[in-house]
Amino acid sequence: MAKLIKSDEVNVVGQLDITNRDIQSISIEPLIHFIRGWQILLDKDLAMLYNVETSQLNRQVKRNLERFPSDFMFQLNKEEVEILKCQNGISSWGGNRYLPYAFTENGIAMLSSVLRSPTAIEANIRIMRAFTSMRHFLTNNAQIFQRLSDIEYHQIETDKRIDEVFKRIDAQTPPQQGIFFDGQVFDAYRFVSDLIKKAKCSIVLIDNYIDDSVLALLDKRSDGVSAKVYTQNITPQLQLDLNKHNSQYPTITIEQFNKAHDRFLLIDEEVYHIGASIKDLGKKWFAFTLMRDITTQELIKKIK
Repeated sequence: MAKLIKSDEVNVVGQLDITNRDIQSISIEPLIHFIRGWQILLDKDLAMLYNVETSQLNRQVKRNLERFPSDFMFQLNKEEVEILKCQNGISSWGGNRYLPYAFTENGIAMLSSVLRSPTAIEANIRIMRAFTSMRHFLTNNAQIFQRLSDIEYHQIETDKRIDEVFKRIDAQTPPQQGIFFDGQVFDAYRFVSDLIKKAKCSIVLIDNYIDDSVLALLDKRSDGVSAKVYTQNITPQLQLDLNKHNSQYPTITIEQFNKAHDRFLLIDEEVYHIGASIKDLGKKWFAFTLMRDITTQELIKKIK
């Protein structure tokens, strides 16, 4: 049954299921947390050690708030509560409406002037010794903690560098297949533009429908990279555009070829099947695929 623990100033309700022997067997060090740069104990843990209800402890503190400035006691925010939940594997902690109070070593010492039952006094002595023991442990092992911190820092930096390497590799390696949807005009344009920029020796385009925009796109190739286009119809306008282009920029060769229905973009030894004409990229859905079962030379031989 419940019992009342009488103190000099207030009667507080004891916890029903905890005896003094149980309380003395509780290890205090694991209850100490580091929050906002302070070593603290939570109100619920202090109430357990004092063998009082948490609400009763907080009520007594609120009646004596002038004794508990912010470096003695503060209320945790939701983020800090979530961190403690994760660190301690706690699924719930008093519901969403309850944000616990944290007491620093000075705040716990001040509690001895508010709660002065024999149980509270004995608990305070144990708590003070636990704080002292914790400080000695941290001081004696400061170099070890610093080394661990350095190792962790270097590991984080190494992980960042590895992630950066993979990002750069991904950025330099075009995807092997995919789909562009209507409206992705710029994304599709950039994809083909990147393929053209990576060419080292030659670019061959097989596309039945080209215009001056295709010539401008092929001009993104590096110096010394040849460019050739096969298309089904060389109109007078296309020939005029080509002549004017070749008079100012590196030469692009166009030949007539009317046996292809699909579009192919050959970048050095890679053959890409493109589901839309280069001039219409992104206007409608289209897919692309890097073909592994045929080489550039094999495809060119079929044309000739």
